[in-house]
Amino acid sequence: MDKTNKKTAIVVGGSSGIGCETCLRLYNRGWHVVNISRTPCKNSNIVNIAADVAAGNSVADAIKSVCEKRRIHALVYSAGFSMAAPIEHAKESDYRYLFDVNFFGALQSMQAVIPYMKEKGGSIILVGSLGGDLPICFDSFYSASKAALEMLCRSAYSELKPYGIKVTGLLPGGTATNFTFKRKVYSDDDNKAYSHSVNRAVAALADMEQSGMKPADVAEIIYGLLLSDRPPVIRTCGKKNNVYRYMSRVLPEKMTLKINDRMYHQ
Repeated sequence: MDKTNKKTAIVVGGSSGIGCETCLRLYNRGWHVVNISRTPCKNSNIVNIAADVAAGNSVADAIKSVCEKRRIHALVYSAGFSMAAPIEHAKESDYRYLFDVNFFGALQSMQAVIPYMKEKGGSIILVGSLGGDLPICFDSFYSASKAALEMLCRSAYSELKPYGIKVTGLLPGGTATNFTFKRKVYSDDDNKAYSHSVNRAVAALADMEQSGMKPADVAEIIYGLLLSDRPPVIRTCGKKNNVYRYMSRVLPEKMTLKINDRMYHQ
């Protein structure tokens, strides 16, 4: 029993960026917040549990340890990994790790929290990307993992609705965080004939991200979704990104891809 009567949220990947800002928003609005990540959230008021989403049952065990002590009202999955590499030369260890972080970690987190939410309901928000709808040149595995995450949200929305569990996939576009600088970028030697194109695409993507939304603004949207009685299944962040997503659905596919290629200077 939660003696403080505070709502409790688990944020996976709350050590930096959107996840960290979400932790701060929730704490400042009176929530009890638990961050699960490899490194702690810097705010001393946030409860931190060290776990690696790509390491076996590490994150599931951490989530269960929290659920056994408190009622969990919300799960926000914000962990992510990105790599810039040509499909031809991408290493299996890298793209499998990427899917472990971006997709399977989210799935495992959901599977851990759902049994505890089924009795009284709750909210699950998975932070995806507009890149799951519009492919990112030479970051194809990231786009593929986020597309898979979006479909997981859609399926979970239908499966969990009878239990009062609300599921939303949030699709930010470019967001100005250190995620830009943590991206694994293959060397020119690894990229071989693609090296010039990869470097141009990475530079264009970095510029798009660093001139994009502030993570605090994305966190505010997440907070609003958690308060909503009827949140959307999929929510895109920002007017410009809404336009991009709409275009990807109404324009012929080749035209959409041509416009998308220009964004990355292809």
